[in-house]
Amino acid sequence: MTHYLFIRLRAYVLTLVAACFCCSLATAQSIIPQPQQMTRGEGQFALTETTIVYHAPELKELAAYLRDIVEPSTGLTLQLKATTAEQFLRLKDKKHNGIGLFLSNDLKAEGYTLNVTPQQALIKGADAAGAFYGVQSLLQLLPAEIMDSHLHKRMTEQGAWTLPAVDVKDAPQRPWRGLMLDVARYFHDLRYLRHYIDCMAHYKLNRLQLHLIDDSGWRLEIKKYPRLTQEGAWAGTEGERLGGYYTQEEMRELIKYAALRGVEIVPEVEFPAHVMSAVVAYPWLSCTGEQQVLQTRHSISPELLCVGKQTTLDFLRDVLDEVCDLFPCRYVNIGGDEAKYKRWEACPNCQALMQREGLKKASELQGWLTNKVARMLKEKGRTAVGWQEIVERGKVDEPVVATVWSGAMGDSTKIKDMGHKVLLSPNAYLYLDFPERVVEGEVPAATWRGPISLEKLYGMPCEDYSADGACIGIQACMWSDLFIHGKGLPELRPLNENRSEAYIDYLTYPRLLAVSEVAWCKKADRSWERFTGALGKHFARLDALDVHYRVPEPVVKEEDGRVTLSSPVEGAEIRYTLDGTMPHEHSTLYTAPFTLKEGQKVRAITVASPGHFSLPQNSEK
Repeated sequence: MTHYLFIRLRAYVLTLVAACFCCSLATAQSIIPQPQQMTRGEGQFALTETTIVYHAPELKELAAYLRDIVEPSTGLTLQLKATTAEQFLRLKDKKHNGIGLFLSNDLKAEGYTLNVTPQQALIKGADAAGAFYGVQSLLQLLPAEIMDSHLHKRMTEQGAWTLPAVDVKDAPQRPWRGLMLDVARYFHDLRYLRHYIDCMAHYKLNRLQLHLIDDSGWRLEIKKYPRLTQEGAWAGTEGERLGGYYTQEEMRELIKYAALRGVEIVPEVEFPAHVMSAVVAYPWLSCTGEQQVLQTRHSISPELLCVGKQTTLDFLRDVLDEVCDLFPCRYVNIGGDEAKYKRWEACPNCQALMQREGLKKASELQGWLTNKVARMLKEKGRTAVGWQEIVERGKVDEPVVATVWSGAMGDSTKIKDMGHKVLLSPNAYLYLDFPERVVEGEVPAATWRGPISLEKLYGMPCEDYSADGACIGIQACMWSDLFIHGKGLPELRPLNENRSEAYIDYLTYPRLLAVSEVAWCKKADRSWERFTGALGKHFARLDALDVHYRVPEPVVKEEDGRVTLSSPVEGAEIRYTLDGTMPHEHSTLYTAPFTLKEGQKVRAITVASPGHFSLPQNSEK
């Protein structure tokens, strides 16, 4: 990309500065999410051509992952060697330069310790996920460019790749720290999903819920029902046809890729509503049996799966059998939101079922169906997860997990009293399809709620996790239904372009980092001041990860007639104008405070790199 040259230059400067103690201390304080315990030691550890990664045999894949991350940016090919933690520690007396990856029974689930001395960096994880998180903290202690696979051995200066001596003990507060990505409304290829997984894993999020099914697309191959992807995965007419799907083999590879990074993929198979894609493929699934057309623009279809037919239940069992055989995750999301019940109210089959079961309202059929499906999943050793409607539409006896997305978060107490668990995903805090701010030039985004600023998201009320409590964690949602695609934001296929990826990145980052810290830390340990101080150093890391994040606007302060501009992005330039015109990369460079004259108006932007800058921040006298 065009901004790489700028990033590499900044990388060179930053790595030289990183070698000094002060920068090392600052780096040690900027891990996101913030570790539970961390103390600074004496000296630094350096990656060199003699560094060896020692590992427990069961962590061989993780050791290879670390080697493969380090090589492109440093030019160092780290040797791997299987051993024990005891043998690794004995090497310390010989001042041997090495990284150790081992397991320990003395830590909480997904927890880790990281002990860095000038001779060694020792990581112990409670499990493979904990060891992986220890590696991520180690990588965050190195210069940001360590994550850049495009450097191609250009930064091999002696002493450039150092990290401070530290002692870290850490574990997540919540067992579910998730993101949901909507691939049903807009299909994203496996390359982008791997990118999404890499970024969330670097910040220690551990669940990726894939919204695979909706009115506008069925994205997962089901071998017993091939028309689901032959017909249900494609929308629009020839020449403007959009869509796609994942074969089971492709998904199996993605599941393996995610597992190494501590991420479980949670499949979402939506029903009884949001399922037009299935009805298009197999019209007999609906109450009317009429042929439908796949949506090309978002709306909530009135079509439902006909719960009164045995063939519908057989279909759901067949689909869920293949899903459970494919996904090892112990949770399967069954959707359940936004159903309209007019079809059931008019359907003789559904009405007959209501009469047999003694149900008074058509909406109670959803509770009956949820019980049926939850028991199907229980037979497979799985737990049903769904949007909060699955416990609000009829009585549900089988324990499930309800994702609270609408209304008050106090609903979790009511849901616990029903015998269910809760996953918090409130749209007022965790729906990333809302803009971060409403400012001049902001990209189109959801508008049915107000914006969700980084600070608002970070301050989300969320009690600490308790094994006896109802809430198992939090999950942010990246919906695609209001994205501008097609004629509004066309993909230029001859250029092999997918600008929707940059759009998702823009809405997701840097807010994902706030999600990470809210999910990982205790409520009392959250500090907005510490977080924003650390965040400023992570934009270079997002550059290295090739993330098209939303660049934050500069801060404009006026005091005693003097204007001071400051950048929330460490190392970024600020460019400004005073005549009311829109600033750009070649506008006046801010270097020192100045006096604003009568009639002048400051319009300033943060320039993270060429072609990647913020919206304007305004101030006027």
